[in-house]
Amino acid sequence: MKKYNFLSIILLGMAITSCGDTKKINNSLFSFDESKFQAQYLPQDGIELGVLNPNSKKVDSIVYFVNNNKIGSKKGLEKLSFELKNQKLGYQNLKAVVYFGGENSEATTRIELISNVVPKLLHYTIVNTYPHDTESFTEGLEFYKDTLYESTGSGSSSSGINYKSYLRKYDYKTGKIYKQVDLDSKYFGEGITILNNKIFQLTWQNKTGFIYNADTWKLEKTFAYDKDIEGWGMTNDGKYIYQTDKTEKIWRMNPETQKMIDYVNVYSGSSKIKAINELEWINGKIYTNVWEKEAIAVVDPKTGAVEGILDMSGLRKFINAGPYDFLNGIAYNPKTKTIFVTGKNWDKMFEITVSE
Repeated sequence: MKKYNFLSIILLGMAITSCGDTKKINNSLFSFDESKFQAQYLPQDGIELGVLNPNSKKVDSIVYFVNNNKIGSKKGLEKLSFELKNQKLGYQNLKAVVYFGGENSEATTRIELISNVVPKLLHYTIVNTYPHDTESFTEGLEFYKDTLYESTGSGSSSSGINYKSYLRKYDYKTGKIYKQVDLDSKYFGEGITILNNKIFQLTWQNKTGFIYNADTWKLEKTFAYDKDIEGWGMTNDGKYIYQTDKTEKIWRMNPETQKMIDYVNVYSGSSKIKAINELEWINGKIYTNVWEKEAIAVVDPKTGAVEGILDMSGLRKFINAGPYDFLNGIAYNPKTKTIFVTGKNWDKMFEITVSE
């Protein structure tokens, strides 16, 4: 078994341009020639695109698209070669618009682009152990000015409107709470991040986020998600905010407008890693929990490729927690250059260092 496949198991089982005045007709006339297509491709691969013409139509030209971006055109039934090196990981939606006799018809298909990065198995060393509130169903964890902030979501009911979520900052060594804001019971609190002296907080399925002043904790703005997604984890790189939505996607957000700019799909080798959760930006990489898995993935934020995997299952022997109290919560303290990790309703939080 390849190394990246073994590491993926830890995470998983754990993972149109117009040509004159034409009219569009039924797309069953043409189809992509998939006779040489592979099930999966790597970024260094190329692909030859062409269409089948079973009805022997006289084709004038074909315009090719990948993810709705035009990549080129050919006369007649000529094929087009396309390099995949600049495409994001995940499914590539292919489209060919075929022009013939003053009409046009579309053919569509897709291929999957996987990661060519072999993840490294990382190791951790416990530096310190601190108390953690067992009532805290941890969703977000972050340091700001050497103080730890935590966001929780808890108290679900059959009606789904009796949540008991809060945002707090506290002394991580003693557990002493400095400030706390309780959310309205209709909100299930999720990830947080702090940027430009503002605290951003997500909610789970309400498609609503909050922005607080980091000094006064006054609620400055309530915003609606501009995508039809759930709110899960958050982090930032000093300029942009990154957030997850229970899928394999990590979204990049403009903090000024709260609009999504782009996203990457997270892959460990050939495996798509879904349900990525809490995030933390550490030295140019994104560290992320995977929902229900006792592992942390280190992700390249530019490509979505998993570069390293931390198997955190060894922490179980140090805590008093139920089988559904999953690992969740990553915070980097730039002062100590150490990482703090905990889980939902865990009685402990661990300060660790990481090495290959």
